[in-house]
Amino acid sequence: MTIVLAEIGVQALYLLFAWLASSIACGWLASQAGYQEKSGLATGMLLFVFGIIVWIVIYLAFPKEGSKRAASSGGST
Repeated sequence: MTIVLAEIGVQALYLLFAWLASSIACGWLASQAGYQEKSGLATGMLLFVFGIIVWIVIYLAFPKEGSKRAASSGGST
C-alpha cells in the first residue's frame, strides 16, 4: 500500500483555506455586530467552522447598540 504525499498535501491545503475562510467570516460578523474584529478572528481560529455558527447567533440575537446590525434592524430594546 503506497501513500501518495501529494494527496495529503492537497487535503491539508483545502483545510487551511477553510480555516482561513472561517476566521475571515467570524471577524466580519463580529465587526458587523459591533464587537471587536479580534474576538471574531480568535473564535474563528479556535473553533474552526463552529465559530461561524456562534457568531451568526450573536449577530442575529445580540448586536451591540450603535452597530451596523442594530442600525439596520431598527435598533434593539
